[in-house]
Amino acid sequence: MTEQPEQPEQPEQPEQSEQSEQPGRPGRAAPDSGKVALVTGGSRGIGYGVAEALVARGDRVCITGRGEDALKEAVERLGADRAIAVVGKAHDEAHQAVAVQRTMEVFGRVDFLINNAGTNPVYSPMADLDLGVARKVYETNVISALGFAQQTYRAWQKEHGGAIVNIASVAGLSPSPFIGAYGMSKAAMINLTVQLAHEFAPGVRVNAIAPAVVKTKFAQALYEGREAEAAAAYPLGRLGVPQDIGGAAAFLTSDQSAWITGQTLVVDGGIFLNAGVH
Repeated sequence: MTEQPEQPEQPEQPEQSEQSEQPGRPGRAAPDSGKVALVTGGSRGIGYGVAEALVARGDRVCITGRGEDALKEAVERLGADRAIAVVGKAHDEAHQAVAVQRTMEVFGRVDFLINNAGTNPVYSPMADLDLGVARKVYETNVISALGFAQQTYRAWQKEHGGAIVNIASVAGLSPSPFIGAYGMSKAAMINLTVQLAHEFAPGVRVNAIAPAVVKTKFAQALYEGREAEAAAAYPLGRLGVPQDIGGAAAFLTSDQSAWITGQTLVVDGGIFLNAGVH
């Protein structure tokens, strides 16, 4: 519901952040921070919003995804001096290894991991859910995040420290009709976050972000043709945009969050304030 789908579609053009100095490209005023991030599912949607925020503050990034053309366009927008891309399927262990290895080869380090790649290929009540589909959702959304975390930890973070941010969902915190498989996987991702936070401490902080509906192609079915109606349910009066999640990820990988680990930051426009109100 809330992050980069594992589908080789043409990239949507991200909405421009206030930091942008050129159309489709983040502001470049920040000097090189010396930090490096790996963002899975980073060619568009939330993943691109996160990569854009990190580049804007001076980080260098490696983005991954299944669509080669989409990744090339994203790197061009981010700036070839600050970004590289690795094509592959998130749940493929060989791809995970190559992505981390390539990041180390080009940038020499991988301080931050943002596990954003995910899928939600079915809208179905749990009673009718195909178990094969459920396995695919869990493999892509949860096992891939664990695999990338293992790879980055071994390659850099174990010895040098860093931070991991898992893009979860409010669907992992409450029932979500017809996207139960997705919600189940995101609940597991939230638990993965606390497990890794406990085991990787003190050198590596691990947190999650749980967005509500963010305006991406991934979530389009949840608001297309009825955006005003959908937004009216949010106390802040609008749906999320990728930059909202990018800002949260930038915070959770910054020194300002140095004493935060094992937490799930809900970024939902206030929608949970309406829980129980009918």
